[in-house]
Amino acid sequence: MDISFAPAPDAAVILNALLDKFENHAKRDHAIRESENTYHATLSTQHAPRSIKVSLADLPLPSYFSQTDPEPRTIANQQLQELANHNLIRLTWLPGETSHLLQSITLSTEHAPSRSIPAGRNTNHATLYTLLNRTPIRNHRESLESLILSEKFRYQKLDWRARALDYILDQLRAGKSPSPFSLTASDFNHDLLALLQALPTLTAEIPHRVFSVRVFNDTKRFDDLKSALVRLARRANAEWKSLNNEDLLRELNLVANPTYIHLSGNWELTDINGQIINLDSFSPSVGFPASQIADIQRINIRADSVLCIENLTSFHQQVNRYTSTQVNNGTRSTQQATRNTNHAIICLMGNPSPSVRHLLHLIPEEKPIYLWSDLDYGGFNILAQLRKQVSPRIRPHLMDIATFEKHAYLSRPLTQHDARNLKHLLLNPVLKDIHPTIEHLLQRGLKLEQEAIHPSGT
Repeated sequence: MDISFAPAPDAAVILNALLDKFENHAKRDHAIRESENTYHATLSTQHAPRSIKVSLADLPLPSYFSQTDPEPRTIANQQLQELANHNLIRLTWLPGETSHLLQSITLSTEHAPSRSIPAGRNTNHATLYTLLNRTPIRNHRESLESLILSEKFRYQKLDWRARALDYILDQLRAGKSPSPFSLTASDFNHDLLALLQALPTLTAEIPHRVFSVRVFNDTKRFDDLKSALVRLARRANAEWKSLNNEDLLRELNLVANPTYIHLSGNWELTDINGQIINLDSFSPSVGFPASQIADIQRINIRADSVLCIENLTSFHQQVNRYTSTQVNNGTRSTQQATRNTNHAIICLMGNPSPSVRHLLHLIPEEKPIYLWSDLDYGGFNILAQLRKQVSPRIRPHLMDIATFEKHAYLSRPLTQHDARNLKHLLLNPVLKDIHPTIEHLLQRGLKLEQEAIHPSGT
């Protein structure tokens, strides 16, 4: 079909709006067909062709309704009339304004999407796509599906990345959004897939910008892909859904800046080269680079037990209780207090990172491990994570009903979201011993942060 003009700005807006609506209707029809195939209820139902129409009054037209310059309107009318002459569209003029002002434009009925005409495949509609230099959305879907299929073979079936890509393929085949992938930005899609492929190389924490340079030779490209990666990861791994963005990326060993694991007490670490690192001389505590944790192969604890503390403020408060500092003859020396020295202490910094879990895995089995955390969903959820990912022997510390009641005057009300999450934890079998405490908090409608607790003899 020979169309001799390039669409004027107003004509382009109108025709693109028509094709937008055409593709949206085709997507809804696809969903209807999927539903019919699923339930086998109306397989013989024939849907009447839908009218694809746009009203000019609803469109952001550059100059069609100009009161001072009629030329843009005249050109648009001529072009649209030519398309109508080729039976591609139908024109409806405002009453009394025939050949002057259009009211609406409709795709010809016989070309509306139906069960027998796939979206983007009708010859006459293809003429409009070609005229506008526009690719049918179906073509974009097929292209993205082919791209993902060509990459999916890289991952084992149980790999969360394989599950994420399977989800995107299901979305595409159902005519739904493939977000966070894009139907039009192929560069973005290729880079997101490159990002997924590079993740297994991260055996230790790495800053975002360093990782971005390593993969893309661009310090900021990862910033554009970060939210898409988080959405894919949450979709594919149920255990990550409760994590905030920062903690989830840390699960993948991606951090904004280099981090440190705060330790206090008689820790003896042995690295991959056999070098022994004693931390007992660092008082009151030391920050050990998380990027070096993977090199630690063995741990010896010269203390009765290990105490994990959720946040840094409580860690420092507790360490200060454990340590007394004296100044003698102008020389600063450190002595351990006569009580409260039974723990070697580690700060979790919230949800325990892979580096923290690596250290905890190395603690000898005979050494008890305790967790001190908030008496709320977050604190008990951390306990569940540690028991599942490190060891079921980890026990709570100052996370019982008696401790709560002693400091209840400093508690805060549970929100509906808090209560819902706590009730969900009652279904977790690894927290069976904690259920009475959780039920008590729900009954009181209160929660308690660990900063409010002042242990005296632990």
